[in-house]
Amino acid sequence: MCGTSEQASYEILSYLVKHPDALDTLEGVAEWWVFAQKIDSRTLQVEQALGDLVSKGLVLERKGRDGRSHYRVNRRKLREISSFLKQSTHIE
Repeated sequence: MCGTSEQASYEILSYLVKHPDALDTLEGVAEWWVFAQKIDSRTLQVEQALGDLVSKGLVLERKGRDGRSHYRVNRRKLREISSFLKQSTHIE
């Protein structure tokens, strides 16, 4: 196993440990098992990034009536954000 195949194997096994009675087709495994693992992982990364951006004042957080946080850009920081994006070499 190498690279992408190894990552997919890890994601499949992680799902199966949490859901030992799972049974699905290739398409179902790709959509529900592997994709679900990526969403869980990515959600944690996004939560951390939002916390960092809020603490820097680049993104504003507002609590909604439903108790959930809602985020938007801090318009006062648009120049700083644009400058950061131009300097950033990180592109996925």
